[in-house]
Amino acid sequence: MALQNTRKLALGLLITAAAVLPVTAAAIADDSKPREAVIMVSGDGQSSVAPDMAIVNLSVVKQAKTAREALDENNKAMTEVLAALKKGGIAEKDLQTAGFSVQPQYNYPQSADGQPKQPELIGYQVSNGITVRVRDLSKLGGIIDQSVTLGINQGGDISFTNDKPEGVIDEARKDAVASALKKAKTLTEAAGVKLGRILEISENSARPMPQPVYRAAMMKEAADASVPVQGGENTYNVTVNVTFALEQ
Repeated sequence: MALQNTRKLALGLLITAAAVLPVTAAAIADDSKPREAVIMVSGDGQSSVAPDMAIVNLSVVKQAKTAREALDENNKAMTEVLAALKKGGIAEKDLQTAGFSVQPQYNYPQSADGQPKQPELIGYQVSNGITVRVRDLSKLGGIIDQSVTLGINQGGDISFTNDKPEGVIDEARKDAVASALKKAKTLTEAAGVKLGRILEISENSARPMPQPVYRAAMMKEAADASVPVQGGENTYNVTVNVTFALEQ
């Protein structure tokens, strides 16, 4: 019985070895082949367009002796601001609460003998922030002005962006591929070889970061007239990495 098991084990090892040998031989044969000559280049492309939307962060900050009083004053002002924004054409989907807080306010008295004193609670501060997407940029200055009049007293960070930038990004992509192709042709001509087929393309794209163009801690000081703003342009950048085969 033991002899029979030994024979089966030996036969199994021979079969396994026979199956492994062709694979190993094929791998060795593949390693012995010369690698295909390639050239890797990168190309940069960019496209600019005027923004068609602004994102504005606005806040109402109120202080009072009690949290209840501060909250009531804040609610009244924010309700008026939201009603005015909606009446001015801002859709519900373009209004979003961005932050809410109730903070106690303390006074830190100075001691004549240098010993620390207990802070004194002097009231409460309530802050309610809102993010507004303005799709008609001609209304932006008026919206800021009216919001400050109705109670907005903190905020800023107007960011200009594009609602649907896909078409502009496609133009940047085309520019980047053309740049990579031109670079590859220049390099191969200088090296005396012929450019072959494309083996691989990868992309790195970056949308422009919205840049704050207006900011004020206490915006009432800036509300004497409609706030002047300038949208400028947004530039979209794309980088492509392309690998070409070389024909020698």
